[in-house]
Amino acid sequence: MTKKNKKDISQTEFIKHPSNNKKKLGNDDILKDNYPIFCFKYLSDKSIKKCKDSDVFLRFLMRLKELSDAGWDTIRNSNKHGYGMSPIPLHEIKPDLPKGVTPDIDKLHIFRGNGNNLPFLGIQIQNIFRVIFIETKFGDIYDHD
Repeated sequence: MTKKNKKDISQTEFIKHPSNNKKKLGNDDILKDNYPIFCFKYLSDKSIKKCKDSDVFLRFLMRLKELSDAGWDTIRNSNKHGYGMSPIPLHEIKPDLPKGVTPDIDKLHIFRGNGNNLPFLGIQIQNIFRVIFIETKFGDIYDHD
Protein backbone atom coordinates (compact mmCIF):
# COMPACT_ATOMS: atom_id res chain seq x y z
CA MET A 1 0.00 0.00 0.00
CA THR A 2 1.41 3.36 -0.94
CA LYS A 3 1.55 6.30 1.35
CA LYS A 4 -0.89 8.13 -0.92
CA ASN A 5 -3.57 5.36 -0.68
CA LYS A 6 -3.04 4.60 2.98
CA LYS A 7 -5.71 6.19 5.16
CA ASP A 8 -5.22 6.86 8.85
CA ILE A 9 -7.82 4.68 10.62
CA SER A 10 -8.85 7.59 12.84
CA GLN A 11 -10.07 9.39 9.70
CA THR A 12 -12.41 6.66 8.46
CA GLU A 13 -16.11 7.42 8.38
CA PHE A 14 -17.27 4.50 10.50
CA ILE A 15 -15.20 5.22 13.60
CA LYS A 16 -16.69 7.82 15.91
CA HIS A 17 -14.47 9.23 18.59
CA PRO A 18 -16.16 10.39 21.79
CA SER A 19 -16.26 14.10 22.24
CA ASN A 20 -13.99 15.41 24.96
CA ASN A 21 -16.82 17.72 26.04
CA LYS A 22 -19.23 14.90 26.94
CA LYS A 23 -19.52 13.83 30.57
CA LYS A 24 -18.60 10.21 31.24
CA LEU A 25 -21.15 8.26 33.25
CA GLY A 26 -20.02 6.89 36.59
CA ASN A 27 -21.82 4.29 38.72
CA ASP A 28 -23.91 6.92 40.52
CA ASP A 29 -25.04 8.42 37.21
CA ILE A 30 -26.00 5.00 35.85
CA LEU A 31 -28.14 4.27 38.92
CA LYS A 32 -29.86 7.65 38.58
CA ASP A 33 -30.56 7.00 34.89
CA ASN A 34 -33.91 5.22 35.12
CA TYR A 35 -33.60 2.35 32.65
CA PRO A 36 -33.39 -1.40 33.25
CA ILE A 37 -30.08 -3.15 33.49
CA PHE A 38 -30.40 -6.92 33.08
CA CYS A 39 -28.39 -9.42 35.11
CA PHE A 40 -28.17 -13.17 34.42
CA LYS A 41 -26.10 -14.39 37.39
CA TYR A 42 -28.96 -16.50 38.79
CA LEU A 43 -30.52 -17.58 35.48
CA SER A 44 -31.93 -21.11 35.69
CA ASP A 45 -31.54 -23.39 32.68
CA LYS A 46 -34.84 -25.19 33.51
CA SER A 47 -36.76 -24.23 30.35
CA ILE A 48 -33.80 -23.08 28.28
CA LYS A 49 -31.84 -26.30 27.78
CA LYS A 50 -34.80 -28.08 26.14
CA CYS A 51 -35.43 -25.25 23.65
CA LYS A 52 -34.69 -26.02 20.00
CA ASP A 53 -36.07 -22.73 18.62
CA SER A 54 -33.31 -20.11 18.46
CA ASP A 55 -35.89 -17.44 17.51
CA VAL A 56 -37.06 -17.52 21.14
CA PHE A 57 -33.72 -16.07 22.22
CA LEU A 58 -33.57 -13.53 19.41
CA ARG A 59 -37.04 -12.26 20.41
CA PHE A 60 -35.93 -12.24 24.05
CA LEU A 61 -32.85 -10.11 23.31
CA MET A 62 -34.87 -7.70 21.19
CA ARG A 63 -37.40 -7.41 24.03
CA LEU A 64 -34.61 -6.55 26.50
CA LYS A 65 -33.49 -3.81 24.14
CA GLU A 66 -37.05 -2.42 23.90
CA LEU A 67 -37.47 -2.49 27.68
CA SER A 68 -34.14 -0.73 28.17
CA ASP A 69 -35.17 1.95 25.68
CA ALA A 70 -38.58 2.36 27.34
CA GLY A 71 -37.23 2.86 30.86
CA TRP A 72 -38.72 2.02 34.24
CA ASP A 73 -41.25 4.87 34.17
CA THR A 74 -42.85 3.55 30.97
CA ILE A 75 -42.69 -0.02 32.26
CA ARG A 76 -44.46 0.95 35.50
CA ASN A 77 -47.25 2.66 33.54
CA SER A 78 -47.77 -0.13 30.96
CA ASN A 79 -50.13 -3.08 31.11
CA LYS A 80 -48.72 -6.54 31.70
CA HIS A 81 -49.09 -7.62 28.07
CA GLY A 82 -47.31 -4.49 26.86
CA TYR A 83 -44.06 -3.35 28.44
CA GLY A 84 -45.40 -3.81 31.95
CA MET A 85 -44.71 -6.54 34.43
CA SER A 86 -46.85 -8.41 36.92
CA PRO A 87 -46.05 -10.20 40.19
CA ILE A 88 -46.24 -13.95 40.71
CA PRO A 89 -46.04 -15.56 44.18
CA LEU A 90 -43.12 -17.97 44.62
CA HIS A 91 -45.45 -20.88 45.45
CA GLU A 92 -46.76 -20.74 41.84
CA ILE A 93 -43.27 -21.30 40.38
CA LYS A 94 -42.77 -24.95 39.33
CA PRO A 95 -38.96 -25.40 39.27
CA ASP A 96 -36.69 -25.00 42.25
CA LEU A 97 -35.54 -21.46 42.80
CA PRO A 98 -31.84 -20.66 42.49
CA LYS A 99 -29.84 -19.79 45.62
CA GLY A 100 -30.00 -16.09 44.74
CA VAL A 101 -33.68 -16.00 45.75
CA THR A 102 -33.38 -15.34 49.47
CA PRO A 103 -36.09 -16.09 52.09
CA ASP A 104 -37.15 -12.43 52.27
CA ILE A 105 -38.38 -12.58 48.65
CA ASP A 106 -41.99 -13.73 48.31
CA LYS A 107 -42.65 -13.08 44.61
CA LEU A 108 -41.01 -12.70 41.23
CA HIS A 109 -42.00 -10.35 38.44
CA ILE A 110 -43.08 -11.49 34.99
CA PHE A 111 -42.27 -9.68 31.75
CA ARG A 112 -43.89 -10.86 28.52
CA GLY A 113 -41.76 -11.38 25.43
CA ASN A 114 -42.62 -10.07 21.98
CA GLY A 115 -45.23 -11.64 19.75
CA ASN A 116 -46.01 -14.95 21.41
CA ASN A 117 -45.90 -13.54 24.98
CA LEU A 118 -43.47 -16.15 26.34
CA PRO A 119 -42.45 -14.68 29.69
CA PHE A 120 -39.26 -14.19 31.57
CA LEU A 121 -39.26 -13.85 35.34
CA GLY A 122 -36.98 -12.24 37.84
CA ILE A 123 -36.42 -9.76 40.62
CA GLN A 124 -35.95 -6.01 40.36
CA ILE A 125 -33.56 -4.38 42.82
CA GLN A 126 -33.08 -0.68 42.07
CA ASN A 127 -32.79 -0.44 38.30
CA ILE A 128 -31.28 -3.92 37.93
CA PHE A 129 -33.61 -6.72 36.85
CA ARG A 130 -32.15 -10.11 37.71
CA VAL A 131 -33.50 -12.61 35.18
CA ILE A 132 -34.11 -15.96 36.88
CA PHE A 133 -36.25 -17.87 34.38
CA ILE A 134 -36.86 -17.60 30.65
CA GLU A 135 -39.86 -19.66 29.66
CA THR A 136 -39.33 -21.17 26.21
CA LYS A 137 -42.46 -23.34 26.31
CA PHE A 138 -45.68 -22.23 28.00
CA GLY A 139 -46.15 -23.97 31.34
CA ASP A 140 -42.50 -24.88 31.99
CA ILE A 141 -42.11 -22.30 34.76
CA TYR A 142 -45.69 -21.65 35.94
CA ASP A 143 -49.26 -22.49 34.93
CA HIS A 144 -50.83 -19.85 32.70
CA ASP A 145 -54.47 -18.83 33.05
